[in-house]
Amino acid sequence: MRQVAVLGATGAIGSSALKLIHGHPERYRARVLTAYRDVDALAAQCVRHRPELAVIADPALEGALARRLAAAGVTCDIASGPGALAASAASGGCDTVIVGIAGSSGIEASLAAARSGKHLLLGNRESAVVAGPLLRQALDQGGGGLIPLQSELFAAFVGFGEAAPGSRPERLVLAGAGGPLAGLSRAQLVRVTPAQLGTSRNPRELGAAVGAACLMRDGLLAIAAKALLRDAPDRIEAMIQPQAQTHVRIEYDDGQLRIQPGAAMLPEVLARALAWPASAETAVNTPDATAPAIEQPDLASFRCLALAYHAMRAGGDAATILNAAYEVAVEAFLAGSLSLPSVADLVEQILMELPPMPVVDTQTLSERDRAARGAARRVLRNAC
Repeated sequence: MRQVAVLGATGAIGSSALKLIHGHPERYRARVLTAYRDVDALAAQCVRHRPELAVIADPALEGALARRLAAAGVTCDIASGPGALAASAASGGCDTVIVGIAGSSGIEASLAAARSGKHLLLGNRESAVVAGPLLRQALDQGGGGLIPLQSELFAAFVGFGEAAPGSRPERLVLAGAGGPLAGLSRAQLVRVTPAQLGTSRNPRELGAAVGAACLMRDGLLAIAAKALLRDAPDRIEAMIQPQAQTHVRIEYDDGQLRIQPGAAMLPEVLARALAWPASAETAVNTPDATAPAIEQPDLASFRCLALAYHAMRAGGDAATILNAAYEVAVEAFLAGSLSLPSVADLVEQILMELPPMPVVDTQTLSERDRAARGAARRVLRNAC
């Protein structure tokens, strides 16, 4: 039986994972549950799953969580703060850690789980983009395994695992929908407004919509693939599948071509990732003759993707600089002070201003992240 820590239990990934765990009590048990600030939702999850440890990231809310659990008759250890979050990921009470925490707050927890040799199911893309080299070192140190939960990355993980003995991958293609603006010219992209990309008031959802539209999502996935997949080749590209048939293509040095469909829904990925390697036998492979058509993105119009490729090749902390500058640029676009093509212009300027440096530790990465954000904000102020 797998003993599972669910970090970000109240989010989309955590909630889906807990439904799966609840439906298979003979296979899984939720031993650790964490949340950022949603005391009510975390308490409700604890009532249902009876973990041994509940962690709330905001220390100011630990007392409120304790009172809610006591009133509900739930007896478990309670902790709070970033340190407790990382400690819960390394806890001896669990052998599997699902990281569903969005943003950079999940990086330390991901590293702690990797160093402790856990079966790590990673839904936190930032851990790979910002701290990919450190995460790989931690995995080598701990000896555990990592399975990415994004559809394309999971498909690549499965595909690499089924290669013929002795075959080496030479090229990985991540084929996705390409976003709602695929095919538009730069001149047309200048006229795109935030309202055209979605009506959500949630900043994270709006940011995701922008990432899909300008293809930075695809670029960050390519960077994550390079960092997370042990057998990833140097050539990694994002392509567009017009009918949104998400899949990956892996070309090998012996001429073999493997097509691996992406999972349509998060619960499918979670079910297979939790059961891995037993679920490997359910992998589906498609002959090249029936492979969906793909198209090359216009890198002159969608320059965010080109910049992501540049950061991936540059190595060091270039991806950290890219990600930080991009997030500031997206904020400016959503505020109406920057056009969509100018998002890439700002990112490129910061990449030129802050050349890549070796990745040493998370403290150094945080300092470089702050430097990139500060430089991007300075450029925006001076442009006004």
